[in-house]
Amino acid sequence: MGIGLRKYQNSSNPSSSSTSSSLNEDWRLDTSTAYAVAADWDSSAEPTTRVYNLTISETTGWPDGYNRTLTVINGQFPGPLIEVNAGDRLIVNVINNGVNATTMHFHGLFQNGSNYMDGVTGITQCPIPAGSSFQYNFTISDSQYGTYWYHSHYGTQYSDGVYGPLVIHSADEDEMIGDMYDYDQVVLIQDWYHGVSFGYLPEYLASNNENTEPTPDNGLINGANFFNCSLKPDDTCYQAESKRELFNFERDKTYRLRVINVGSFAEIDFSVDSHPFTLVEADGTTVKPSTFHKVRIAVAQRYSVLMTTNVTASDSQNDTYWMRAELNKFCFKESNPVLDVGVKAAIKYTNTTDSVARLTMVSKSSRVSTTTNSWDDRDANVRCLDLDNNSIEPFEKLEVPNATHFFRLDSSFFIGAYQLDLAYINGTSWVSADTPTLYSAWEQLSPAGLGANSSDSNATSLLNTVGPLELGVYAGNKNQYVINVPDYAVVDILLNNLDDGSHPFHLHGYKFWVMDSGRGNYKYTNYGNWTSDNPMLRDTVTVQSYGWAILRFVADNPGLWAFHCHITWHLEAGLMMQFQTMSSQIGTLNPPSEWQQLCAA
Repeated sequence: MGIGLRKYQNSSNPSSSSTSSSLNEDWRLDTSTAYAVAADWDSSAEPTTRVYNLTISETTGWPDGYNRTLTVINGQFPGPLIEVNAGDRLIVNVINNGVNATTMHFHGLFQNGSNYMDGVTGITQCPIPAGSSFQYNFTISDSQYGTYWYHSHYGTQYSDGVYGPLVIHSADEDEMIGDMYDYDQVVLIQDWYHGVSFGYLPEYLASNNENTEPTPDNGLINGANFFNCSLKPDDTCYQAESKRELFNFERDKTYRLRVINVGSFAEIDFSVDSHPFTLVEADGTTVKPSTFHKVRIAVAQRYSVLMTTNVTASDSQNDTYWMRAELNKFCFKESNPVLDVGVKAAIKYTNTTDSVARLTMVSKSSRVSTTTNSWDDRDANVRCLDLDNNSIEPFEKLEVPNATHFFRLDSSFFIGAYQLDLAYINGTSWVSADTPTLYSAWEQLSPAGLGANSSDSNATSLLNTVGPLELGVYAGNKNQYVINVPDYAVVDILLNNLDDGSHPFHLHGYKFWVMDSGRGNYKYTNYGNWTSDNPMLRDTVTVQSYGWAILRFVADNPGLWAFHCHITWHLEAGLMMQFQTMSSQIGTLNPPSEWQQLCAA
């Protein structure tokens, strides 16, 4: 089930014969410069074209000291920062020198008019074969800004290192919050596995395994952490080379921390000892400032918090404080004896007047030392829950249009044929299509498409059906659950989670308003009685176990857009469907010939 199990090839994980004192770490990205957002960036510059080259390959590395195969970008882990302005044209050349196919998805970007650049295998493109390349070429919406990221959307591949941050600058955002901070810093947080991701799939998707997801072995902050090698004494592990990130921050300055959960499974509580946060952004939406000690971040979510380096704590050694990314162990169905959920990095005050925030990677055994304590906040609710969306609201209040259409989606896991426990949305478990659904739709609807000289009875259905399309309408593939939405419809989704685990759902091509959410059976008599008149607008939201959420979006972006749980294992089990929006304009899309050729490869 899923691309990872069927099409991935194994790559070797050679043991290093060198001693730890001579290990070469060229594979490790130097975050001292790579993740410090440009201080002199001109967000008011005229739109331009910005070009990035991303080469995919395999290498071996030890992000936490444990040696394993990595799939990396430009030979390094994690991937580089992409910076653009709202309105810019972004060109990303992906060169696949890896052993497996790949794609690249730019998480949260609207891709208005360029649905074919959304990078989802089996939906918006065929994968890029090993030894080939593809150019992603699209324009950033002039109304979109904030913190985003990019990652492979081929099977489980991004879990092995194919990801990186993406920042969209804007004069509009600067006007709202630009004078609130001095420096700007990306912080990637995640769970981490010591095996190559696709290797977990046979056991996870095996008969009689009731959705017991693989439990992580560790967690990372900006690609680094400490691991106690004595817990796996028979494996290749370099405890002396275990790293923790050290942020050297200037005293009495305010830092914007752009925190992105790039993990596969775990919900993470992010905090810095003794330092309260001012939250100013969530999933690319600037929010009214609010104060938190800890921010809970689900997989694929992004938050910007402001932190001021003006604290003097009695338990701090040498003005050094722990940054924490604590994995929520209540989300795991099985324990892992080697896992320490208390993932850490360190922040050290400096007195420098250097205008750039400097970071260094340091050995856990040498220079990182402090005794600061975590915030004493206690969450009595042990369920896996989002940061309460009612506690934050957009900086600028938008008029929320009334809904014109209502669709109910039931998300569930259940055991079917061959005792396989798979994921379903309204009874359909997604499997990647050999012919992407967008390719099939464009072929049928475009006068310039490949089927221009043939009649297809499906075309009328694709244009005129309101609601679910008939299964199999796309190349006979009955594993594609697609809801066709009329042009410019205002859609309410009642998303029911019938599972005992929480699910962070992400909608491609759009942001949605989180109109309401709760636990138990939704009471339709409450429909329209919303908690807020300025609901949170975002692209990824967690629906709690046996809970529900009502999400609203305006269908004004032509294409086929994935809607799925962002937990890697759940996606591979089939927890994805699609919205087909503005069908009348899909035929006018103008994909490059190289996009078509990927499916002929």
